[in-house]
Amino acid sequence: MDRHASIADRSAPQLTIRAVVTGMVLGAVLTPCNVYSGLKIGWSFNMSIAAALLSFAFWKLIEQLWPIRQWGLLENNINQTAASSSASIISAGLVAPIPALTMLTGKELAYPLLTVWVFVVSFLGIVVAVSLRQQMLLKEKLTFPAGVATAETVREIYARGREALQRVRMLLSFGVLSAGLKVFSDFVLTIPKLALPLTWPAAAKLQAKGISAISSFNLGFAFDPSLLMIGFGAIIGLRAGVSLLLGAVIAWGVLGPWALAQGWAEPGTATGFWFGSMVKWLLWPGVTMMVVASLTSFVLSLRRHADHGADIEAVSGATHEAALVPGRWFAAGFIVALVFAVAAQYRFFDIDIVTGAIAVILSFVLAAVAARVSGETGITPIGAMGKITQLSFAVVSPGNVTANLMSANVTGGAAGQCADLMHDFKTGLLLGAAPRAQAVAQVFGVLTGSLVGTATYLALVPDPASMLITPEWPAPAVATWKAVAEVLQQGFSSLPPGTPAAMLVAGVVGLGLAVAERLLPARWGYRLPSASALGLAFVIPAWNSMSLFLGAVLGFAVLKVSRSWFERFLIAAAAGLVAGESLAGVAGAMGQLFWR
Repeated sequence: MDRHASIADRSAPQLTIRAVVTGMVLGAVLTPCNVYSGLKIGWSFNMSIAAALLSFAFWKLIEQLWPIRQWGLLENNINQTAASSSASIISAGLVAPIPALTMLTGKELAYPLLTVWVFVVSFLGIVVAVSLRQQMLLKEKLTFPAGVATAETVREIYARGREALQRVRMLLSFGVLSAGLKVFSDFVLTIPKLALPLTWPAAAKLQAKGISAISSFNLGFAFDPSLLMIGFGAIIGLRAGVSLLLGAVIAWGVLGPWALAQGWAEPGTATGFWFGSMVKWLLWPGVTMMVVASLTSFVLSLRRHADHGADIEAVSGATHEAALVPGRWFAAGFIVALVFAVAAQYRFFDIDIVTGAIAVILSFVLAAVAARVSGETGITPIGAMGKITQLSFAVVSPGNVTANLMSANVTGGAAGQCADLMHDFKTGLLLGAAPRAQAVAQVFGVLTGSLVGTATYLALVPDPASMLITPEWPAPAVATWKAVAEVLQQGFSSLPPGTPAAMLVAGVVGLGLAVAERLLPARWGYRLPSASALGLAFVIPAWNSMSLFLGAVLGFAVLKVSRSWFERFLIAAAAGLVAGESLAGVAGAMGQLFWR
């Protein structure tokens, strides 16, 4: 089949019941993976390609068993739109401001209310995306690289069906392997973390407590058999992997022992991992580096007016006017989003109507900015948008930690869903799909993600205050939002001793790396450490950084040995490792919940 032939017939079915239901079912399966990985390392995986592959394989099997209509390319596009929007529900706060609020105030919404909140925040992002589509895609022709990658993959699926099935087998095989190792480790035989045979000399203050040396395990330098981390490492690439390892050495190998020696952090037992006490100190320079670098990159990106030239359109001409989202849809959506977002803030968090309205209006502005950044770079600065809102509401509502976190939650959630739909709109534009149908599919996806994502979060961490920012659940995004809210609420006097100087140095490093990355030629900027990855290593166990580094090295080795295999199968294999361990971990947590 010609690779462009499948996009010529725009009269083919798109928004069918089976397309929406397939996307919702796959979204329900894939959403827990992102909630799990978000609480582990603060990152999520774009599920568009995985959803497209899985749906193609499923309906191919059904077509062989029963004489039904072929699972079409445009139906598959609706499926991936719904599934990806469901899986990206974590941008609505489930792994960041929502648990941070619980840890700071003890407030936690019951499942029905939390589901409504997550849906309302995400729906706001859909409304913003609908208003931006024509300007960003048809007039400015922004790239939106994830959308382009999904469109190319969907074309290949229908041009080379046999290879698509091979990718699915790769995804499922690695998923079974990852899930099996997770189940074996959790329920059959605990696989120990292999510590490095290294020791650090203990200073006089530690020796007074009976500690003559610090082992590698005390600081987290051990090999952890987590295929999820290896899979993510293969996805993020060598630069981020090396940056994580470098950050782990600086944080846990240098600054951590120094803070212990100064008495700023307390050691644990001789054979234990001292994550809990050390991360309370290390998270401050780590968070500072991530926030400064993120905001600096964001500000610099606003100054870019790159001319992207000819777009990679595969279809000639603009989408039919009849397929565009009507203006009255946007007007109605805006009114509904505004009313429900303001009402939800008032009802759930006692945020007054004026403050809530300001949050919604600010969310529209910042979500549009985030979508532009995502369209140019492929990276959605959700964290940066949230921090801007937190800083803004420190002025609007000083000292109110609830308003600070949840108003920023509105902005971050809107930015995340807006960017996700813009990438889906890009995919649809390249495939000749109707944006109206995609907008509807996105709503159903958000509904699925709200129901499933909220249930997964509550099952995984029923007690955020005691379970999060621990070796089991490092939750770096939670640590970041919580730290910023604490400083804005209590002032810098509340910081642990020794951290102001460390934060100053970290801020300068984050600023310098972000500026250098933007200003230097690409080949040199790429060789600099990633400030975000360096900062992340401060707030996750060192063994996670080591596993991520190992995955990045393996992915790089595969690229060098066989670029063809790398381009065809690496993402499928890595996605299988991520999804397998995530689903097994979620299933285990659910089982423990029901068997209590």
